[in-house]
Formats: sequence, C-alpha cells, structure tokens
Amino acid sequence: MSTTGARVPGEEAEPGQARAWSGLWWWSRRRSVVLDVSLAAASALESAFEGAEFTAKVGIPTGLGALVGLLVGATLVLRRRWPIAVVLVAIAVTPAQTGLILSLVGFYTLAASEVPRRLTALLAGMCGLGTMLVAFVSIESSVRHSSSRLGLPLVLAISILVAAGLIAPPVLFGLYVRARRRLVESLRDRADGLERELELLAEKAAERAERARAAERARIAREMHDVVAHRVSLMVVHATAWKAVALKDGRKASESAELVGEMGRQALTELRQMLGVLRSEPGPSAAPPAAPPVAGAVAGADAGADHEPDAGPSLAELAQLVQESRAAGMGVELSVEGEQRPCGRRIEATVYRVVQEALTNVRKHAAGATAQVRLAYREAEVAVLIVNGPAEQAAAAIPGGGHGLTGMRERVTAHGGGFAAGPTPDGGFRVSAMVPTAG
Repeated sequence: MSTTGARVPGEEAEPGQARAWSGLWWWSRRRSVVLDVSLAAASALESAFEGAEFTAKVGIPTGLGALVGLLVGATLVLRRRWPIAVVLVAIAVTPAQTGLILSLVGFYTLAASEVPRRLTALLAGMCGLGTMLVAFVSIESSVRHSSSRLGLPLVLAISILVAAGLIAPPVLFGLYVRARRRLVESLRDRADGLERELELLAEKAAERAERARAAERARIAREMHDVVAHRVSLMVVHATAWKAVALKDGRKASESAELVGEMGRQALTELRQMLGVLRSEPGPSAAPPAAPPVAGAVAGADAGADHEPDAGPSLAELAQLVQESRAAGMGVELSVEGEQRPCGRRIEATVYRVVQEALTNVRKHAAGATAQVRLAYREAEVAVLIVNGPAEQAAAAIPGGGHGLTGMRERVTAHGGGFAAGPTPDGGFRVSAMVPTAG
C-alpha cells in the first residue's frame, strides 16, 4: 500500500510560522491540526450514528456498531499522511452506508495529492460502483415495499446519479486544486529562474563593464606612453647633443636648447589634451556608453570615438614626425605609395602611433642607425613598414617600460589588422602593420 502524502495548498509553513511552530508529526501548521481533528471528530460522530443504525437493522448490538463507526470515522485524521488508506476504509464501509464525510473528504484529499491519477480513478471507480449497488438495492427494496411503479432502468439511472453525485464532486475539486497548485509552483519556479538569470546577466554586465574600463585604461596608458616616450626621447637626444656642443658652438647649443624646450612644450600640450579628455564629463543629455562586447572590448574602446575632435594625430602629420627625428640627428626617409585619402581618425592615429613608437625604439636601442618609413594606401587597408639598420654608436640612457611592441600590437589588432616585428638579417629591426579601412 502506498503511503504517499497529500499536499494541500497553503500547507507549507512561512518563515515566521516555522519559528513559532516546530510541527507535529506530518502537520507543519497549527491550522492543519485543528482542521483535520475537527473533520475527524465530525466524521467519527456521523459514522458512529450510522453504524449504530446499520447494526440495529442486521441484529447486531448497536454499541458495537457505534464503536466501529467511531473508529472508522476517526481515521480521517490520517488523510494527509495516508490518503489511500483512508479511501480504502471508506470503500470498505460503503455496504454499511456509513462514512459519508470520510468518503467525501478522503477522495478530495486523494485527488489533490501527488498520487497517480490512474490510481485515483481506479479507487473512485470502485467506490462509485459500490455506492451504485448499495443505492440500487436500497431504492429497489423501497420501491418493492411501496406502491410506486418505477422500472428497473429508472432505478438503475437513479442509482448511477447518486453514485456520481457522491464521488465526482470531491474528485473533480481535488484535481482542480492539484492542477492549480502545480501551476503556482511552476510559476514560482519560473520566477526563481528569471531572478537567477537576471543575477547572472547583472554579473556579466558588471564583468563587461570592468573589461571595458580595463580596455580604456590600457588605451589611455598606450597614448600616454607614446606621447611621453617619443617626446622625452627626443629631449634626451637633444640634451645629449647640447652637452657635446655647449663649449664648442654656442649657436648650436642655443638651437638644441630651443629644441628641448619646444619638445617639452609639445609633450605638455599633448598631455594636457589627454588629461582634459579624462576630466571632461558628458553633457546632461548624453547617455552612458554601452559596454562593448567581451571579445572586442579594446576595439570598441578605440573605435568608439572616431567622431571625437581629439581622436589623435593624423597621417598628414607623419612628415612633421619624421622631421623631428631628423632634427634630433636620426637619418629617416619617408616614402608614400598609393593615393592619399582619409582613412578615419582612429585608424590614422593608430598608424601614426606605430611609426612614432618605432622611431622612438630606434633612438633608444639603435643610436646612429638610419630608418626607412614606407606608408602604403591600398584599396581596403593602409600599411606601414619601418626598417632600421644596426646601431652605429652607443645609445643614450633612455629608460623604457618594455611595452612598446605590445602597445603597437594591441592598437593594430583592435582594428582587426595585422602586426609583425622582429630583427632583420643585417642586425637591424623591422616593424610592419596593416590596418583595414573598409567596413
């Protein structure tokens, strides 16, 4: 015999109730205990009265019938723990026409519980058949001892209606309560699932925002590295030359001093521009920027400001960059291939910074070496190649962070381009980059 318990809606204890009521046997709330004991008491009284009447008809002492009926009706207190057992007891006393409350409440509890529906239908059919037979015998006996003229078909139909009226309502109501409870549970589970999904989305959004901030910090660090490293390396070179000619040629010393001052002013100007961008706040109508995708965080950070007026230097300033390196005593040649055209502020700034960092590295690591800068405009891309020969003299003591090549690679790959760098067979160094302009 199955011992599956019934779960009536609202049976679960709330947090406050759980602290006040520790539970008794299979009851989790006081209200459930009061309800079941009240129903069991009513069923016991009803079954005792009907049992006494039945035993009086068949010649058995009424006291025994009342006692049995009392015990049978009291089994209703077990309905939540053993609903099948309660229903079987109700079916067993059906021939004695006893236990109406027991049958009604028992079948409701059985239908509302997690018992399989096929078992519920089988037990309901058994009880319905027994009730129909008892009703048929009772009605047919009444008709036979009276002057009524009711045929057997009519008596059978009345018996079927009586059985259906006693069994169908509690079963159908129990099935409805069961379906409603399952719906509420599914909605609660779905709400919990949505809450968990929202938490995961919030965590992912926070991770994307953090990655976007890290990418922006890396972009700002690259910009400041390029500006400071380039300008300071030029200042160091000029200061070294200034020291060498200070006592021999006053005019050249004065020119070197003027160039050092100019380099310092340019470095300060560019740093002020970048700090101004960092300190500027969006207008009141500006919406906060959306976090870029994880895979393209750097690209989104670099490409998102193409329309800003201070997006960086352009390729038109390469000639000035080369001229500054020449003024510092470096032999640099610039050649341009293809038809010059606008390529987008960010793309032009990326190519410019690659050339700037490559020339800075030449001054740091290959003093006295000549360098060739080749810029090529192609159909869907712009390419640059910087090649220098081996060092011809001791390099000036210019400290470096060792992130120059990494920064150049990050800049180029952020736009979907290609980057390569490495030594040449003659002891020099080669840096090449390709940045697509289409799309």
